Amino acid sequence: MHGSDGDFRRRTGRGAWRAAAAAASACAVALTACSGESGGEETDFRISIELPDLSGENVEVAAVWTGAEQENFMRVMEAFEQETGASVTFVSTGDNVATFVGSRVAGGAAPDVVMVPQPGVIQEFAREGWIAPVGDIVLEQLDANYAQGWQDLTTYEGEQYGVYVKAANKSLVWYNTTAFEYAGVEPPQTWDQFVDTAWTLWESGTDAVSVGGADGWTLTDWFENIYLSLAGGEMYDQLMAHEIPWTDPSVTEALTTLGALFGEEQLVVGGSDGALQTDFPNSVTQTFIDLETPLAGMVFEADFVGAVITDSTDAVVGEDAQVFPFPSVGAEPPVVTAGDAAVAVAPDGETSEAQDALLAFLASPDAARIWAAPGGYISPNSSLELDAYPNDVQRGIAQALVEAGNDFRFDMSDQTPAAFGGTTGQGMWQGLQNFLRNPDDVEGAQQYLEAQAERAYSQ
Repeated sequence: MHGSDGDFRRRTGRGAWRAAAAAASACAVALTACSGESGGEETDFRISIELPDLSGENVEVAAVWTGAEQENFMRVMEAFEQETGASVTFVSTGDNVATFVGSRVAGGAAPDVVMVPQPGVIQEFAREGWIAPVGDIVLEQLDANYAQGWQDLTTYEGEQYGVYVKAANKSLVWYNTTAFEYAGVEPPQTWDQFVDTAWTLWESGTDAVSVGGADGWTLTDWFENIYLSLAGGEMYDQLMAHEIPWTDPSVTEALTTLGALFGEEQLVVGGSDGALQTDFPNSVTQTFIDLETPLAGMVFEADFVGAVITDSTDAVVGEDAQVFPFPSVGAEPPVVTAGDAAVAVAPDGETSEAQDALLAFLASPDAARIWAAPGGYISPNSSLELDAYPNDVQRGIAQALVEAGNDFRFDMSDQTPAAFGGTTGQGMWQGLQNFLRNPDDVEGAQQYLEAQAERAYSQ
């Protein structure tokens, strides 16, 4: 569940983000908030985008999604089928999308459309010649509905290769309402306030922060938010591209800031050792499983935390579990996102009419509206009205994402070579787990990360 993994990342709209997220965190919503549960009315399949007649054609779509995520996506595919006459077949990619696509291309049985969570993998697919640039019908929808920043994420050598259809806001901190009320604290806005809040929670008898350190990707998200807020977008881009080394003073500052939290054993549930044995789902459940005597006051991660709360605890999102934006560490709070992009697999270099029609539909507000209705989904489509979302929490998160415009950054680890940003036991995952184990050794962490980056980027 890295990045948008399994589905689980610039800055003009930051003021709007703070207002929207603050409003969202204050509201009480239904149990379906931030979950994949469907409890609303039947989806209205009226489509405004003009699509071709594809009667008799079968379109195979591959994605990592299962359960409610898959079911909600298939609601969108049902609308596409009704509008075009095509038949859509869903196939699971498993956790490794690159391996799945590579083997299917080699075997001459490539799916038509694949959902890819990492921009780096899209670049890889384009270099390999496995995917083809989108057609004019898709470009029209992208220009009408997407900020340039989201379009740029699926470009390679000046060509547009895909459509981001699903997004995640990875700059959120979820908190246990009972713990905050008992400690007498309010959601903090700055990092210093965040640390003060953590100490107050601890003094009130509740461990402050639950950290899922057994999953290295959660630690990359901690670092990325702090680094973006401290160093800014330009430095963030340079570090992502390895144009500056991981031994740069800007990395030193970010790790030192993060280490000031991780190094306080009282503030992290179970201390460093406990955090390293806690995976992401358990980091959420131990924050909300006991509403009377909470095990933790806060847990950091994206909007998909809400689905874990709903599926695994009795807590009600918006009542027992609320959310505030990741606190500003530097001048402004960070906006880090993740998501899934639809690309057309076409080893012959040409997309079919059916592939372009499906990508164009997925880039339309029509598809996003259907997808948003059951909950558990955020769209980067700026033309989607906020009323399409089922509750105020999701409306606030979606509004913040859209109003950021081009002023956001995508998850850094998802844009780096997989050997550095997305592999267990090495790269960023291992380097930041080592750092969690010994937060005082900032220099050692930087040296390890730089050595790993040099190896990965040279391959």
